[in-house]
Amino acid sequence: MNTITITKKDEVVMRLVHYFITEENYTPIIVNGVKDEVWLENSEAKYKIVRINSNYIHNEEQFKTDLFKIRNVMRQIKKKTVSLSMNTFNIFLDVNENVKVEDDKHIKSVIVKDISNAETNKIKKFFPDIENKLLKDTKGLDLIINVTEDINAKTEKNNRIYEATFKPKRIIITYLLMALCVFLFFVSFMIGKGNLDANTLYKLGAISGSAIQNGQIWRLLTGTFLHAGLIHLLVNIYSLCIIGMQLENFIGKKKFLTIYLVSAISGSLMSSLFSTGVSVGASGAIFGLLGSMLYFGYHYRLYLGNVLRAQIVPLIIMNLFLGFMLPGIDNAAHIGGLIGGYLTTMAVGITGKSSKVDQINGYIVLVIYLAFLSIMLFK
Repeated sequence: MNTITITKKDEVVMRLVHYFITEENYTPIIVNGVKDEVWLENSEAKYKIVRINSNYIHNEEQFKTDLFKIRNVMRQIKKKTVSLSMNTFNIFLDVNENVKVEDDKHIKSVIVKDISNAETNKIKKFFPDIENKLLKDTKGLDLIINVTEDINAKTEKNNRIYEATFKPKRIIITYLLMALCVFLFFVSFMIGKGNLDANTLYKLGAISGSAIQNGQIWRLLTGTFLHAGLIHLLVNIYSLCIIGMQLENFIGKKKFLTIYLVSAISGSLMSSLFSTGVSVGASGAIFGLLGSMLYFGYHYRLYLGNVLRAQIVPLIIMNLFLGFMLPGIDNAAHIGGLIGGYLTTMAVGITGKSSKVDQINGYIVLVIYLAFLSIMLFK
């Protein structure tokens, strides 16, 4: 029987790739024009990029050229993933002993010639569990099989999460919210006998800072389902349909409803603090959905980077700008809803992306934020 042998470099690469993918949740990325290099990405890690270079670096000039290439690839990945900053952990396997390997801005470089403890200690400072989690015992064919099986299992798990998140699902909550807004519009239209002025809307439960301060807490929610006219209703229904259907499909019905209701209340609290008179409309909650989409898109920016950059962020900025420029728009509710939606999504979490620490931090910040608004309103 023929024995399968692999080179020392290949062995080191396989063990390192196995560790970073299975233990540190990195995923391979394709970088055009490179040879004998492995590039891995994890948008949640301190070092968002890990690069393993098997090529021989024989002089200082080649080392500087290599860093230039890394910076160029980093710029491309930053643009694609809408990242404000990016650090790369750069691992060399073969460097001439006369070459002085130094760190560059946002690039940490180490030389790892084998997987001995002395060599992996160079990485251990940045990835503390590598010594215990690195695959060391198997060699040859067994190493290839173990690495392949483990990476395939990890990839399959990630693919299942991705498929469960993005596959089309039955939309229910968005349609129910739209139907409730339409139903209450016709109810208020009939009760007001076609007159949807401030007094009529106030009687039906519109948002009013003074009334809420006097104990009519329900207005924080009821006012978000009322509308002051047909155009007002149609604009919000259309926005809710477009944004709500996508977000409900991505994060699930329970989380979507929680985000919508908390965003609505958050928007109403902010409106009560900064707006006079009465206010109605679902726009605060809809801005909360935009805030939620912003958080979701950021965590899936490897897939939704272009959507985040070209659609979500410009839409938020444009609508806030119009809110400041045009009269009669309750921009305080928009801002309050936007913040509330972002923080609520952080608290309820995103399947496969959010850690328990992220969610706990989200709950803490959300509670502090809502408590602050409430204290300011009721003081």
